[in-house]
Amino acid sequence: MWKEKVRGKVEELFAKAGVSFGGNAAWDIQVKDDRLFEKIFSNGSLGLGEAYMNGWFECGRFDETVRRLLDKGIEKASKTWGNFFLYLESIILNRQSRRRAFVIGERHYDLGNDLFELMLDKEMVYSCAYWKNANTLDEAQENKMDLICRKLDLQPGMKVLDIGCGWGGLARHAAREYGAEVFGISVSKEQLALAGERSKELKVKYELMDYRDVKDNFDSILSVGQMEHVGYKNYRTYMEIVYKSLKDKGLFLLHTIGSNSSNKVTDRWIEKYIFPNSHLPSAAQIAKASENLFVLEDLHNFGPDYDKTLMAWYNNFEKGWNLIQKKYGERFRRMWEFYLLSCAGAFRSRKIQLWQFVFSKGDREEIYQAVR
Repeated sequence: MWKEKVRGKVEELFAKAGVSFGGNAAWDIQVKDDRLFEKIFSNGSLGLGEAYMNGWFECGRFDETVRRLLDKGIEKASKTWGNFFLYLESIILNRQSRRRAFVIGERHYDLGNDLFELMLDKEMVYSCAYWKNANTLDEAQENKMDLICRKLDLQPGMKVLDIGCGWGGLARHAAREYGAEVFGISVSKEQLALAGERSKELKVKYELMDYRDVKDNFDSILSVGQMEHVGYKNYRTYMEIVYKSLKDKGLFLLHTIGSNSSNKVTDRWIEKYIFPNSHLPSAAQIAKASENLFVLEDLHNFGPDYDKTLMAWYNNFEKGWNLIQKKYGERFRRMWEFYLLSCAGAFRSRKIQLWQFVFSKGDREEIYQAVR
């Protein structure tokens, strides 16, 4: 009786988004194990993700399933006690403290360079591409790197800090195309090992370092995909460190995924399996953290481009999976699919955004000319 009641509740909830169990639409869910319903009922998005990893259901277009669920706000109706405990932990603890700074590197970015080489573009840029006038992922990522360099008005000889430099694609672009001298920092040993190999002929240096340990001064600072790992308790500290490290008349570009609302926790499944200690900032939280430090010169939202980027990564992953499947295994494949497709659906629903902020210290005499 209880199982039938739970199943009915879940089916009723999903039906509000036009998603059925056993239907013919590409976004409908095909049940392989009836434990799926209690898993979703008890654990919300965490249960849905774990059920997918377990092979308890299949779906032709799961990205569209997620988009439809989020469009109707179904995630708000499936809050569980687990969300409450994660919220309490986030309130009580600094989950992105200096002591925990390298956890994300060890658990995500150090998974294996072979995985990321397979999935990403030729320069291994692991952030939203810019698809304006681009037909391929390689073109779109080169567009994004060039967009950032132009927004910062990089000139030959400029000293640039790249916080969260990844595998060094943007640092190399700034050095090669604009003559900049770049210092890149990351909390991932695997990223920096490959970045160093690829940058030997350029004026680029890398170091395994938490942003709180930056001491030098720079003409320009860029932060791409880093703010998502800073945490709301540290946003002001982050901005203060950037402010102290940026020379007068310099520009700071902040590229980050953003939330439409000011929350203190992230999605439980993403937190557990993909990005531990992560948090998506809101525009209000970023503005508050920069108050009385920076002047906001420009704000650019191209969130829909992340949907397209994620689907390109997903297609690359699917095409090349056979090359790495023995190392990672079937459960990992399903986990990674769920990650890429659910994030694509979230951007498609416009529940999350991709922002580029350009800040100055307010001492620039000329008017900042926005670049698109």
